[in-house]
Amino acid sequence: MSKLFCGKKTLDLSTPVVMGILNLTPDSFYDGGRYPDRDSWLRQSEKMISDGASVIDVGAVSSRPKAADVPEEEEMERIIPALQLLCSTFPETIFSADTFRSGVARAAVENGATMINDIYGGRFDQGMLDTVASLNVPYVLMHMKGTPATMQDNPFYSDVVAEVNYFFEQQLARCREKGVSQVILDPGFGFGKNVIHNFSLLSRLDEFRAAGVPILAGLSRKSMINRVLQIKPEDALNGTTVLNTIALLKGADILRVHDVKEAVEAIRLVKMIG
Repeated sequence: MSKLFCGKKTLDLSTPVVMGILNLTPDSFYDGGRYPDRDSWLRQSEKMISDGASVIDVGAVSSRPKAADVPEEEEMERIIPALQLLCSTFPETIFSADTFRSGVARAAVENGATMINDIYGGRFDQGMLDTVASLNVPYVLMHMKGTPATMQDNPFYSDVVAEVNYFFEQQLARCREKGVSQVILDPGFGFGKNVIHNFSLLSRLDEFRAAGVPILAGLSRKSMINRVLQIKPEDALNGTTVLNTIALLKGADILRVHDVKEAVEAIRLVKMIG
């Protein structure tokens, strides 16, 4: 699947692309509270687009470990005004809504989003897959063990790649049954995995390509970097670029990042080796 159809826009994946992160949350692990108002939304989006982002993923609920629950009404109040403003200001850009609620997904698409990114992979809201099918937009299906509140409570796998792959097989079958035609797989680095699990997933990322759908890697400034290097997320840009490079060599189609320019450069350099 070398092209995704996002409303009237097309996302060409013949070369990997970058998805920039715009968190509207006060409590995200790296950039929480940095984008609280219209000016900051516009400024950061403009920067990411200028740096080469093909997609901007807008989220209004933090999914960091132990994150507080956010009611659906509050999520709506955060994300819909931002999407209305951003989609009208940057009409050529693809905006994704990072949400696990079908009601928010529908409202987001009605207000300009043309992709849905679901950290629960359809498990939280039983209406999500039906909703995405009816909206006919690409769907990022992520694996997470547990919930953000519990996911890092000693996660265990006998074979993390096999278990994530089984989850993908089951959920892809559900997607097909529901009529979701454009799916992107995200193994969910850091979501219910320890450092060893995360690096096992990265080293075998190419195994997920057997599903025949695009692969998204979300490694940006995550704890799998910080714990190995004994640094804070603020100091993890170099480590992020290293892991993004490995992900590209293992077949990632989309890099989801906080730092767009560096990810675009990694893609350009990796492309040179064929």
